[in-house]
Amino acid sequence: MWDRIKAIDPAYADLAADISVNPAAAAGQGGPAGGVSAPAGSYTVQKGDTLSKISKQFYGDANKYQKIFDANRDQLKDPDKIQPGQVLRIPS
Repeated sequence: MWDRIKAIDPAYADLAADISVNPAAAAGQGGPAGGVSAPAGSYTVQKGDTLSKISKQFYGDANKYQKIFDANRDQLKDPDKIQPGQVLRIPS
């Protein structure tokens, strides 16, 4: 997998790889063959992100940002104020 990631053109300035290890999978208790995956339904905010941009990425529609905002009201008071590093829930 790392070879595929490294083969991506670095000119794509907005490309970010958010890779995490499921502790259960790392211990051999995960899904098929102890697979490794990012947590389903979550997204770590990157520099330059907006809820509209994230909404476009997940739903194909920037105008559905309110769905993400509503799912994260416990940590967001304003949809225009998200911070890099925040982990947001992404509802289906």
